[in-house]
Amino acid sequence: PPGFIESSCHSRIFWMKLNKLLLQGKFFQLEINDPYAGPVLLDEKLASRCGYVLSEDVWGNPVFRASVLGCHVANEADELFSLTVNIKVSSFSSMRAAVTYTYPMYCSYSSWASREIVCEENYMEVSVKTDVPAVSNDYTVAWMSALPETQNVAYQLWQLVFVSPSGRKRITVSEAAKLGYSFNNTLSRVYLRAPYHSNESDVSMVSGVNMNMVTSTSMYRQRWLLLLIDTTVSCPVDGISFTDTTLTWTVPSIIPTLVVQESTFLSKSILMGIDDRVIVNPEENNYLLEHNETHIRVTIPIGAEGGKLKSSISGGVYGVIYSIDLVLEHMWTDADWQTTKYTVIKSITTPFMPQIPTVINNTLPEERLFNVAFGHFLPDVSLVAIAIGNVPFTLREAQHHGFKIYETPFSNRTKGFILEVSFDDPYVLKEYVNRNETKYTLLINYTISVGPEMSLYYHSAEVECVIADIELPEAVGYCDAENLYLAIPTFGLHHYWNLYLRNKLLNRHVALTNGYLAATNSTHLILQIPLFAVGVIYEEVSFQKIKARFDVALRKVRTMETLQMFSVSCSFNSSAFIICHPDGTIMISAQMKTVPAIDMSKTKLRDSSCKPREYNEGHAFFKFHVTTCGTSVRFEGDHIIYENEISYEKETLPGQSIPTITRDPDYRLKVLCYYRAKETLVLGAFASDPSTSPPFGSGTMVPRSNTAVYRRIRQALNVVSRVSKDDSFVEFYKPNVAILKRPVEPVFLEVELKDESPDTELHLENCWVTRSLDFNSTPRWNITVDG
Repeated sequence: PPGFIESSCHSRIFWMKLNKLLLQGKFFQLEINDPYAGPVLLDEKLASRCGYVLSEDVWGNPVFRASVLGCHVANEADELFSLTVNIKVSSFSSMRAAVTYTYPMYCSYSSWASREIVCEENYMEVSVKTDVPAVSNDYTVAWMSALPETQNVAYQLWQLVFVSPSGRKRITVSEAAKLGYSFNNTLSRVYLRAPYHSNESDVSMVSGVNMNMVTSTSMYRQRWLLLLIDTTVSCPVDGISFTDTTLTWTVPSIIPTLVVQESTFLSKSILMGIDDRVIVNPEENNYLLEHNETHIRVTIPIGAEGGKLKSSISGGVYGVIYSIDLVLEHMWTDADWQTTKYTVIKSITTPFMPQIPTVINNTLPEERLFNVAFGHFLPDVSLVAIAIGNVPFTLREAQHHGFKIYETPFSNRTKGFILEVSFDDPYVLKEYVNRNETKYTLLINYTISVGPEMSLYYHSAEVECVIADIELPEAVGYCDAENLYLAIPTFGLHHYWNLYLRNKLLNRHVALTNGYLAATNSTHLILQIPLFAVGVIYEEVSFQKIKARFDVALRKVRTMETLQMFSVSCSFNSSAFIICHPDGTIMISAQMKTVPAIDMSKTKLRDSSCKPREYNEGHAFFKFHVTTCGTSVRFEGDHIIYENEISYEKETLPGQSIPTITRDPDYRLKVLCYYRAKETLVLGAFASDPSTSPPFGSGTMVPRSNTAVYRRIRQALNVVSRVSKDDSFVEFYKPNVAILKRPVEPVFLEVELKDESPDTELHLENCWVTRSLDFNSTPRWNITVDG
């Protein structure tokens, strides 16, 4: 078919290439047409013995090469050569029903050098002209050791003498063929073809390069003529080195077994080629061809034109392999040979080179769109599947879902895959960060098909983008005559942030417990807080006026970080109220409705020294601490109750007889403040300095020694007080030792009168606890008041 076969003739070698595209899914064989015996199936043994090579070029196309001195090549006067090849193609591995394509090739070559050596992939070939002097004048030549054997050469018969480290071996041409050699003569030339690493070969190092060498002499005798022809051949078997960016091929400039008289060596030309093409100006393709007295060196950048990069997978890692088919042709002269043409054909493949793909984040925050490039890959790579957030998609499913996936070319002949995903896609992870930002995270797992083998490669990536796309809510506060109000936007509540009343989450239960009313509409949460509800802060309290504030903290759901405070503050007019502060301060505005009216300036608390701070005809304003003014305390369940009383000092008029006459009404107003025993409200009853406050819900009591007691009663009585550890009053705390007690725990106090006078009695009028040995210090905690 058209385009199936290409052929050329270069440097006396037939080149034929088959188009792999026309062989996809099929099997093929090559047959060599023997002009006398018919088609012969090409196999490895026949190829190396007869000068044929069947391989692939770097693009995977089958390539057939043949020497013009091959076994089945028709030779006309050592100038015109022809070879016919049969290409058999079948859809079956058994090659049944094969179609045969017969392809003749022709080659014209007349510029023969005196000696030509070809180093092919699977054979070494040397051919020499038979009209050159048979024997060198230099009797030190190794092949001259074959002269004693000439007496035994059969009449008109070629024989070969091999010299190797194991000794000298003389064999006939037919015997050599059985060993894999091929020897023959044409009209004007004699050639020997040898396989690499035969028993008769030797490996020696020349200028750092290992050379495979076959030292041989071909002998022919006819009547009075005896020909001794040097058919030694030597070819490089290594000399390849690699870096991350280049490959280097090194061949010795002078090969001692081929150049006996090195002083007469003269290099004439050095050419390099790729496949069947001669590269005239290597530097144009960034190739480097250099030589000196010892080496010829070819340096090729990895990925350079003429070779091929191929994707590969090794141990789950993606990488590339670079292959190139090089040809080196060196011509020289020396005293023994007029001209030697030395041709080496070398297919070079680099080791596996890992190439970790890169993920390029080209995300467009202003468009709320992830744009992720994944590369760089060779053309033999394709994207077959993708997973977003651990959810797998085929490419078709991904496109149907709304992901956009497409290929993009890069400048270095590679390509990448672009993935576009909206920030708002449900498979994108979203996290509220900082004050008003969202971190969007895209988790990607790529599945890549690599090379014609379609090996699968997996690569995961994580791409993030943080943008300020959250608007913090702004609350609006207002008041009426009896309530404070906060209107808070509901957007983001319970998702990004929560409302907190001090350190307690403000939910519906807390709101109802504290007496708040909560209502929501489509946009806002409205909180109604009564003036005297729990949580209201009284910034200023004066006669008939209260300035109150209510604070709610906006905190992050996850980190509890406070972002901002929502506050509403208003002033209220109130004629009667009682406020129990957390620090133990009590403020009372009492309205005295009596008939007849009383003088409010003469009202007092239990401690008659505690008078109103402000008053008018119908109101009195008191402010005092729970530890003063005769305030008593008792426990009921989980509450601590502080109690005091507002009373009026009656004015009496002396009458003519008892009872006393007064015009003032009897006035008493009981005042109660309730505190939860475990709340911080109790703490204020014990601590005056926050930095030295005792532990939560606890206080300290320091019993005074006898000395302190004597000082208190001016040594009038011999009284001793002690604190018992329990109600047994058997074991007591030592004097001057701090005692830690929770507010709900009882204190067992013993007061003993040690007076010997039988007429003396002990009545305990006032008993209190202070934080120091000074019984006049504050604060103090009353245990008994007025007996």
